Amino acid sequence: MTTALITGSTAGIGAAFARRLAADGHDLVLVARDTKRLREQATELHDRHGIEAEVLTADLAEDTGIETVATRLGDRRNPVDLLINNAGFGNKGRYLEVPMADELKMLKVHCEAVLRLTSAATEAMRERGRGGVVNVASVAAFVPRGTYGASKAWVVQFSQGAARDLAGTGVRLMALCPGFVRTEFHERAGMGTDNIPGWMWLDADKLVAAALDDLARGKAVSIPDPRYKALMGLVKVVPRGLLGGISSKTGRKYGPQ
Repeated sequence: MTTALITGSTAGIGAAFARRLAADGHDLVLVARDTKRLREQATELHDRHGIEAEVLTADLAEDTGIETVATRLGDRRNPVDLLINNAGFGNKGRYLEVPMADELKMLKVHCEAVLRLTSAATEAMRERGRGGVVNVASVAAFVPRGTYGASKAWVVQFSQGAARDLAGTGVRLMALCPGFVRTEFHERAGMGTDNIPGWMWLDADKLVAAALDDLARGKAVSIPDPRYKALMGLVKVVPRGLLGGISSKTGRKYGPQ
């Protein structure tokens, strides 16, 4: 059996990855801040699929949390074959309305943790000549929209560059860029979702299935839905000045800042 480590595993996209990978027979290392929820998740997946599910409590907004997960990823005796960097959050409010401490916390989780954990995982994977990393970004990475989009743009650029540098080693890297997914994301950020059109919502389980297919195909960036692929195609041809105005209005209406 291979082992997958998933950050932010107890809800949303992370939980969908855990369900799918457990069903496929992968042992899991489940990472989140809430030990109780982690243990409940581990027990459920073990009982349902017969896999081993290790619990690792860590806050990736803290150095100690990042170091704890990085150490597990670097364990050569119990190797991790697939890393899903999924942990993340959004802040409610426009630029200069969000406290600087919260902005820095976002960068810590979205950028520094992704860099350090990807590096720890791929170093060990390169030695073995196999492995994969999925860094969960967002379609917000492709539009000029505040610090959330900027942090996710970093994830996309970093993942693409690292994937090129690791070409030929047997290690695959991919940035996953979903749109709106029904998770706890908006609730935790205090954002309403009633005004988001129904067609914009994605199913987490279908998203994960498409993402894993894209990883197997060797894609460096995955936009796992035809609707969002079409929207991102339009983004490429819209003038940046106009796009900034549109994304600012829609971001305030629908998404994180």
